[in-house]
Order: sequence, then C-alpha cells, then structure tokens
Amino acid sequence: MSSPVPSGLSHMTFVVADLDAMEAILVGVLGARKVYDSGPKQFSLSEERFFEIGEEPLWVATMQGEALPARSYNHVAFKIDDSDFEIYRARIASLGLDLRESRPRIAGEGRSLYFHDHDNHLFELHTGTLAERLAAYAAAAPSRT
Repeated sequence: MSSPVPSGLSHMTFVVADLDAMEAILVGVLGARKVYDSGPKQFSLSEERFFEIGEEPLWVATMQGEALPARSYNHVAFKIDDSDFEIYRARIASLGLDLRESRPRIAGEGRSLYFHDHDNHLFELHTGTLAERLAAYAAAAPSRT
C-alpha cells in the first residue's frame, strides 16, 4: 500500500500590512476575483480576504499583519501565455511595483517577469512549463563522451 500524497495545492496566504494594496495587485495584475472580505469579523488570526485566480480557481488569502523584514528569491510563480507577456509588464508598471530583472535564461525555458509587492513578497509571471524547462536543460547540457 502506498503512502497518501496531497491531491494538490489548497491555497496560498500572504500576510500584508495593507490589504487594499495587495488587493490592487491581485486584481490589477493577476485578474483575481475577491470572493470574501472578513471586515471587522475575525474568524482567523486577523482581518482577511479571499481571492480566486484562474479558470480552475486557485484560492489566495491575504491577512492583515506585518510585512516581511527583507526581500529574498523565495517566490510564487503564476503561469502566463507568452503572447500576454507585455500586457502583464504594463499592468505591473501601472501599479508602480518594483519590477526586478529576470535571471539569466537559456533558450527554451520561457520568460519571466519578477516583481515585489509592498510587503517584500516576490511574484513571478512565467511563460514556460516544467517539461519545457527540463527539455531546454537537457538540450543545453554538455554531452559526455
């Protein structure tokens, strides 16, 4: 008998100092739909809002709290179509978010936009898939003879 494994991702939660600022990012950049706002009611640790992103909705939660103390490369990446790359760049710029340069890439692994929110969370919008990246890495690997 095999051990059980998770069936998928349940949700992501971001602790943010300003719920409205994060809502502007989720809605304005990622096209999220707000489905819940606790207002002054607190069923959890603090005031919270729930959003759905995508056709098979991903549940994203935001909770009122302190910003992360520093930026890092820890991030969450959302899949986007390559044909929409510049649309997303414009959305990020329209909110005045800190767009970070993409890391060096090899041909075939896709393109990325990286940006930080106001609480030091790093987001990536990526055009490739895992299969494409693995194929690109295999093609770029030096042959061993």
